[in-house]
Amino acid sequence: MQRLPLGVLAGVIYGLLSAASMLPLQFPDKRAALFGAFLNRLAIGVVIGAVIGSPQIDALGLPPWLVGLAIGVLLSAADAVITKAYAPIFVFGALGGAAVGWLAGRFGT
Repeated sequence: MQRLPLGVLAGVIYGLLSAASMLPLQFPDKRAALFGAFLNRLAIGVVIGAVIGSPQIDALGLPPWLVGLAIGVLLSAADAVITKAYAPIFVFGALGGAAVGWLAGRFGT
């Protein structure tokens, strides 16, 4: 499968898992919080799918999972700062980003 569609698919699944993990929590605007989390994780998948395999990223010589981890942490930073829930957001961003990076590197064409 091409990397970008794979990244989109992985991002949708990642976003749904992220939003589902937040269902038991209380928020002033729960719908906005769930949608925001979904969009953030979807963006992580899309960006990873778009950059893995590009000449600039390949020139770094880093494994795809590490590129994904870095992107996941970077794109999670704004949400972590806004919510002040640093640990869960950064950990979930790093793990999910690494997983999407690995998938895009392993199964993407």
